[in-house]
Amino acid sequence: MADFEYDIIVVGAGHAGCEAASAAARMGSRTLLITMDMNTIGQMSCNPAVGGIAKGQIVREIDAMGGQMGIVTDRSAIQFRMLNKSKGAAMWSPRSQSDRKQYIQQWIKTLSTTDNLHIWQDEVVSLLLDNQNNTPHIPGDTLHHTHTVTGVVTRLGVTFKARAVILTNGTFLSGLLHFGRTQIPGGRIAEKASIGLTEQLVATGFVSHRMKTGTPARLDKRSIDFAALQEQPGDNTEETFSYLPNVRRELKQMSCYITYTNPTTHDILRQGLPDSPLYNGQIQSIGPRYCPSIETKIVTFADKEQHQLFLEPEGVDSNEYYVNGFSSSMPWQVQLEALHSVRGLEHCVMYRPGYAIEYDYFDPTQLYPTLETKIVRNLFFAGQINGTTGYEEAAGQGLIAGINAHQHCIGAEPLVLSRDESYIGVLIDDLTHKGVDEPYRMFTSRAEYRILLRQDNADERLTEKSYRLGLADANRHKLYITKREAIEHITEHLAATPCTSPAYRTLLEQQGYAGSSAHGSLHDMLMRPNITLRDILAIDNGLQDIVDHLTDRQDEILDCTEINIKYSGYISRERMAADKLRRLDTIKIPATFNYSELQSLSTEARQKLTRLRPATIGDAMRIPGVSPNDISVLLVLMGR
Repeated sequence: MADFEYDIIVVGAGHAGCEAASAAARMGSRTLLITMDMNTIGQMSCNPAVGGIAKGQIVREIDAMGGQMGIVTDRSAIQFRMLNKSKGAAMWSPRSQSDRKQYIQQWIKTLSTTDNLHIWQDEVVSLLLDNQNNTPHIPGDTLHHTHTVTGVVTRLGVTFKARAVILTNGTFLSGLLHFGRTQIPGGRIAEKASIGLTEQLVATGFVSHRMKTGTPARLDKRSIDFAALQEQPGDNTEETFSYLPNVRRELKQMSCYITYTNPTTHDILRQGLPDSPLYNGQIQSIGPRYCPSIETKIVTFADKEQHQLFLEPEGVDSNEYYVNGFSSSMPWQVQLEALHSVRGLEHCVMYRPGYAIEYDYFDPTQLYPTLETKIVRNLFFAGQINGTTGYEEAAGQGLIAGINAHQHCIGAEPLVLSRDESYIGVLIDDLTHKGVDEPYRMFTSRAEYRILLRQDNADERLTEKSYRLGLADANRHKLYITKREAIEHITEHLAATPCTSPAYRTLLEQQGYAGSSAHGSLHDMLMRPNITLRDILAIDNGLQDIVDHLTDRQDEILDCTEINIKYSGYISRERMAADKLRRLDTIKIPATFNYSELQSLSTEARQKLTRLRPATIGDAMRIPGVSPNDISVLLVLMGR
């Protein structure tokens, strides 16, 4: 702390801030992470879980690139499940329950042992902005660099200088908590809000709006009748998020439990609606569509007689249980009475009620795909400040912001992931081109190339790229190369080995192919839906010899090989479509291009293209309101 000057300052130590600071420091930038409370680094503000549909894929992508979320999650995991195993491989999504305290401790340990990284406990109240740059004004463009950030000022009056600043403020910007009609300023329960940054940024030219999210009550497990609930254990496997074989789940594994609301529950909640901030006009902002409060559920789905609730443990040594599916901002009395009407919770004791929180966010179309802002040079945004919700979405943005802030400091090319490379690429592309009007949550349905973006092949897609940047280390890169070579070796063996053994004819009969003759190669046989690679492994000694040399990564490599072969036709089709679209991303649009003069473009297209300044034809095509005809006009003007 001697000179108070850094390459990069990260403001906020939530999931985005932790990944951003870790990545920037490990790549070589002298980094400062500023947090209001060092005891809540990596705090799980809502449920104690990581992953889920599409979110699990993001965590595996973070890990493949050398990020830390997957490792921290595995080391604090108390349950692991692979969701959607009954569906196709593109839908398989890992999810883990975490010990909340251990998750924080693992992040603190990770950050405090990272070279080039310092931590300062304080609140950032303003940015140091220099508006004396000579960036030329683009006619009709309202988004261009008018200022350059050079550092921050804290509540304690300390000034830190930096070459780049990353804001990851989460729900703290002008945060306001709602407990029925009671309102308390704060970024989380018992934690104060951050005041001042929004006002400064808006005065600089940024557009800010309000969003709302919420969290359920926490219950004392000693008051829950678990015998009346349906137990939901984790998978009996050794699977993890991290690709590193030395990362294992070491904590005691615990079950979750399922119960349901009922008509009595709904009647109690309906009677409390006049005191609900969501329905009495107290909250004006928009909440997450895909994670609604319980009061929203009973209004929107009035015909439903029950809603599923999951009781999730907060940790091995904690009595706290999280009631997933019962997010609420109702008065605490209403919440408790409603919970007492639920099977198994008749005598439950509440540690604290659920609440809603409103906070400031900034329209993410004010960002470049690098996550640098278009108005202030060297300033990056990541996480809920961009209108997203979810630990995983925040961490993915933080990783990219940290990488690009470092690249900016050394004058290197930034990293922009495409939609066919990662869910992180889909996320950032959606944010920066489409913006948000409700908290953005990732789903597999948002990705048009989800067969390419599976959870099993994130290392194949991203590790090489990250290794070249200097984030993924040599050990991780070697593991990826070894896995790739093993998959190639197995695939070549299957293609070269004919189905000559009578055992294969027996296998076909056992799997419902009576009357079918075994012909062709083992590769051809594996293309059949009911035949697995492990079926073949039990017969083919040559394949067994190959697998015996895979040590502790056998399951991972066998699964990935089988998916590649069984889905090869679909994979090839999606790759062709992605390559065709990617060619449009190579057609650059000059930064000074004047759209207002093009009468052949629709009025909406002229306005949006002028405001958002797409860098390529591909970027322009993804902007809502820009039609195929508008793209055709631009292609002609670009000489295509």
